[in-house]
Amino acid sequence: MQEELLILLVLKRSGSTDLPLHYGQVPPWLAERMAKLGLAITESILAEYGKAEVIRRMSNPFWFQSLGAVMGMDWHSSGITTSVIGALKKSINPRSKELGIYICGGKGKHSRATPDELLRIADKTGLNGAELVRASKLSAKVDNTAIQDGFQLYLHSFILSSEGDWAVVQQGMCDSTSTARRYHWHSENLKSFVEEPHTAVCGINQGKILNLTANEAAETRTSMLAITDEKPNKMLAEVQKLVMPSHHDVRAKDVDLKRLGSILWLAQEKKPADFESLLMLEGMGPRTLQSMALVSEVIYGTPSRFSDPARYSFANGGKDGHPFPVPVNVYDETIKVLQKAVEMAKIGNTDKQQAIKALHQIAKNAEQDFVPNMDFDRLIEKERAESWKFGGRTVFGIEKPPSVKQLSLF
Repeated sequence: MQEELLILLVLKRSGSTDLPLHYGQVPPWLAERMAKLGLAITESILAEYGKAEVIRRMSNPFWFQSLGAVMGMDWHSSGITTSVIGALKKSINPRSKELGIYICGGKGKHSRATPDELLRIADKTGLNGAELVRASKLSAKVDNTAIQDGFQLYLHSFILSSEGDWAVVQQGMCDSTSTARRYHWHSENLKSFVEEPHTAVCGINQGKILNLTANEAAETRTSMLAITDEKPNKMLAEVQKLVMPSHHDVRAKDVDLKRLGSILWLAQEKKPADFESLLMLEGMGPRTLQSMALVSEVIYGTPSRFSDPARYSFANGGKDGHPFPVPVNVYDETIKVLQKAVEMAKIGNTDKQQAIKALHQIAKNAEQDFVPNMDFDRLIEKERAESWKFGGRTVFGIEKPPSVKQLSLF
């Protein structure tokens, strides 16, 4: 059977993610905090690793999902994409000249504004605006047209450094399955626009799909758009895939209990005073240490640490109450500690920054001999019961102290 196939020049893709569709708005009290924490995390990565690493991480679907979870979004929902991009754009772009990071595009009409935004940035930085616009348009065309997998794009964001490195984060929707699919792209190590450019073309099996980027289409790649009557046969192997479950609540099977348990043990069993001398994080209680340990890992952790994004929801909960309400007081203290570390580092005092980095390493080292023995469901019940102590809040309201009967459980 012959089909008309659209062949496009394409870029390197670093992965994709399938997510259940979630609707609704991020409440202002959380959106404001997401912007502040997102900026502080970005500045910390910039100080430690540089601009290229910020772009590289944005192209990693596991890290991106972990970032959204640690910022208080529902750990597996499609809403993470829009909310994280929106929060980062709001906080980073006003300081783009200083930071050297720019975030363009977004959802709906904002995605269509991406080319104009890129051209304005090119005028300021001296980058090649035409090439950036071309990369933006082609990455969208590939995921929306050249790779026909049943998902139609509704969000496109282009993250760019002043040195020319870029990542694309875009998301498509499939109404028939009520799922969204997020695509990540990265300019790093791009050797050819025309020879097997994808690192991965993956997702839930839709049967045979049109893959118009295979080697069999080489003769038509000399132009941006061409038509062929020979269907490509080769399908790329799945390299990187993150498929989130349909259930909303966080379950033990969603989390690496050894990693989570070691963090909880450090935060709750060790005395906060032990950390004051070791980590120079004075004034922090055990609950804030729990949040900071997970934030530290988002900043300093290696890629292998982000295989279970649900774990990061134990930093600041989720806006819908999964695994527990957002502990606003803990969230604010975490932002405060991280912001202060960033500001001190700017004037040459890196003690607090190194302390936060050490916290991640201590938690990692603790895993070696830690044997998880927690009752996971009881742990979540306890977090929910004590949520009111930390200013717990969800989209449904502010948490109230539990009844006497509930308290007796703990």
